[in-house]
Amino acid sequence: MLKSVIDLVETLATGVRAPEHPPASFAELAAAFGAIDDPLAAGLRAALTELRPGAAWAEEFDELPGGEVWVVDALDGAVQLLQGLPQYCLTVTLVRDGEPELAVLHSPRLGETYAAKRGEGARRNGKPVAPSRKTSLAAVVAATSQPPFVAKQPGVAEAAGRSLTAVLEEVAAVRNLGPTSWQVADVAAGRLDLFWQFGRDATNLAGAALVAREAGAVVTTADGAPWTPSAGSFLAAAPGLHAPAAKILRQAE
Repeated sequence: MLKSVIDLVETLATGVRAPEHPPASFAELAAAFGAIDDPLAAGLRAALTELRPGAAWAEEFDELPGGEVWVVDALDGAVQLLQGLPQYCLTVTLVRDGEPELAVLHSPRLGETYAAKRGEGARRNGKPVAPSRKTSLAAVVAATSQPPFVAKQPGVAEAAGRSLTAVLEEVAAVRNLGPTSWQVADVAAGRLDLFWQFGRDATNLAGAALVAREAGAVVTTADGAPWTPSAGSFLAAAPGLHAPAAKILRQAE
């Protein structure tokens, strides 16, 4: 089934196009987003329902029902796409009883696809990936982001600011390279050494967390506790970097 999901995501992504000009107001942004996202999400829903007729559907959630659920973000990084930037991707995750079973992330502009199935490892364009071999924070290129509409989650923006200040003092560089899910997948492949975020962001993180775990990265909350889709923070890091990164984030939180 994983190959079928990869094929349909890559096929549907070929129709994604940025608007000619970036939106000039929030109303224009919402309209431009809907014009791209709505048909794309509808196409994914139809194809995935045919592939797995008994699975439910979720585009945004904090808690999922039992059984199988397709968790889909047709445009992770939509803001970048609408600005004419290349950092966006499509994500599809099959969750069973709260645990991600398979995940596919596809970047149309990069022509790359991350895919993982529980217990079978993680791959990019069919080749196995593995996290960074670094053990020193001083050499780390870290990444971070914020959940959509972060102001709706009290205290999260403040925690993000404190953590950024703390991490900047310890690593070589901190970046925000676009879609949350893709940055986590890049930790899985060693392109980034670690990624952290405060706030609930289950739709963007569920599939990416599976990719990271299957590649061998350590995935927890920011303070090192087991991560679940309803958790209020997230950390994915190379094995040799997770403990010191979690220590910094605990102190900043």
